[in-house]
Amino acid sequence: MNDLSYWTLLNYTQLGARNESVKEGPHSTLPDDEFYDAVETGFDKMEEERCARVVPPSVHTRDQVELPPPVIDNRLTLHPLWPEIDRISTEQIQAAFEGVGGEIGWQLFAEEGDMRMYRREMEVDGMVTDPLKAMHKVRGVTAREMCHYFFNPRYRYEWETTLETMTIVEEISSDALVFHQTFKRIWPASQRDALFWSHVRQSSENAYATTNHSTTNVEYPANTGACIRLFVTVCLACRTTYPAGEQPTRDNVTTSIAYCSTVNPGGWAPAGVLRAVYKREYPKFLKRFTSYVVEQCKGKPIAI
Repeated sequence: MNDLSYWTLLNYTQLGARNESVKEGPHSTLPDDEFYDAVETGFDKMEEERCARVVPPSVHTRDQVELPPPVIDNRLTLHPLWPEIDRISTEQIQAAFEGVGGEIGWQLFAEEGDMRMYRREMEVDGMVTDPLKAMHKVRGVTAREMCHYFFNPRYRYEWETTLETMTIVEEISSDALVFHQTFKRIWPASQRDALFWSHVRQSSENAYATTNHSTTNVEYPANTGACIRLFVTVCLACRTTYPAGEQPTRDNVTTSIAYCSTVNPGGWAPAGVLRAVYKREYPKFLKRFTSYVVEQCKGKPIAI
């Protein structure tokens, strides 16, 4: 971490947060390398806290009723958000399963084993909003199980490192919820929150997807408190395969994963720092989440 030790940085962080000479925003006097070091330390600390609070998988049960339903819940189709949810989910699932070659402009920026991470550089009003796409494969779990753990709020604190609070704003149906989440502040950036709907559906045989997209609610206005509202569109799309003529088992299923994410941070942060953080954190997130699901599913009946 350059020439700042962990404890020195903690002290610097606590003092700097109160020091008016260290400004947040595009006129910040903090050099980019120290900005990155502070963010890197913040993420490391969050990961340590997450590991300390994760409950052993043996105490969990996966209620079959809570698994993503194979058909869309009728209650969702009657909701005012349904046209938007259906349109955006369909678009995101189609884009997730598309390739990354040709004229689309995806750039490979990280790879490890079966995982490939791509991005397209994009800025909106000077803020980095790079679309990101990860391709991965995981064995021993199904698409339905992957999307179950990604969608169901019961498990989110166990795999989402940056989550501080989570409120279910509206339970639309068994396959759609509206969430408000606040994220732990990582100095020197301001704290963020998000308000979004989340929808899980079967997209085709042995394929499921969970889509999250920002929304609005008069009871959760943006940028009125300590948090800056960020805006997200995220899709986790998964497809399971197994040998023809065989029954699916933990030993023979393979699930291909496409994770697509576009995040507008809602406020300024150094472009180089954000892209460095993406390169560091997104592969770690995907490995952490897929490993979590594999551990949760061990010894449990397979749900295809």
